[in-house]
Amino acid sequence: MKRSSTSFIATAFALCFVCARIGAAPRSISELTPLATFSLGKTADWVAITDDAVWVASTDPFAVNRIDPKTNIRVARVELPGEACAGLAVGAGSLWVPLCTAKPSLAKIDLKNNTLTSVYPVGPPAEEGGIAYGAGSIWLIIDKLGSLARINPDNGAVLSTFHVPAGSYNPAFLGGTVWVTHADGSDVTGIDATSGKTIATVVTGPNPRFLTVGAGAVWTLNQGDGTLTRVDSLKRESATISLGTPGHGGDIAFSDGRIWTSMAKVPLSLIDARLNRLLCQWAGPGGDALNIGHGSLWLTDYHAGTIERIAIKDALAHCSDSPQARPAQ
Repeated sequence: MKRSSTSFIATAFALCFVCARIGAAPRSISELTPLATFSLGKTADWVAITDDAVWVASTDPFAVNRIDPKTNIRVARVELPGEACAGLAVGAGSLWVPLCTAKPSLAKIDLKNNTLTSVYPVGPPAEEGGIAYGAGSIWLIIDKLGSLARINPDNGAVLSTFHVPAGSYNPAFLGGTVWVTHADGSDVTGIDATSGKTIATVVTGPNPRFLTVGAGAVWTLNQGDGTLTRVDSLKRESATISLGTPGHGGDIAFSDGRIWTSMAKVPLSLIDARLNRLLCQWAGPGGDALNIGHGSLWLTDYHAGTIERIAIKDALAHCSDSPQARPAQ
């Protein structure tokens, strides 16, 4: 999810902003000792979780890697005809991988056999896009004009095409609605999965890209100013808080009433989803793609080509010692 480096000055500014926001210096990511670290390739990006596996994309070679969370062993590498550049999605017994090939395409990986079964001639228009599964279909933006394709998982055929604002790239599915962030704007669009009609347009922070869903809300990580927006999926109202992590790349995930985000130089931030309040941040090297499962945070270091497994309980224990995480007296 990271395609550019951050300058020292920009990083220092961001960390100073973080200090002001949470009332204390960010913690060091080095205090979180990984349960395991996996070297996957030249770069490591995009993470998908299933009941029995963790999948991570890599380059050199272009591939997706399967990790067994019970043994902490990489058990398979499935090579691809191009770079996985716009997320990973799990659905219909397969892992779906948008590829930035010469002509954008979509790879289908069999989750049981760890094999590449198909490559369909439909794909993402740009890097840092996304893909979603819901209502029995794959959802993918296929051009820069905002064409949202509903794709048949059986044969890769485009069943329908709906329209969101141009410059929208990242979908997520929640309760019969496909939500798509407008990376070139400051809003998120809700599309009814049955009718294809736009049912909501809600204001976010600037340049929202990566998003997650949970606790009845859509959460957007806004690259323009490093904020986080919570969009109530029923009331269609939004609230935005500062994280102090602007820039390209990054990721966001929801689990157990908490939002976790990652950005280069600030590889981990923890937000209370109920209060919509930043609790803790960890600064240092690494960070980019993030997902949660099997009691752990799975966090890539894009440029190092690695992914670390960090116990959630370890991060929470360290956060509980932070002044900003304690209730006011």
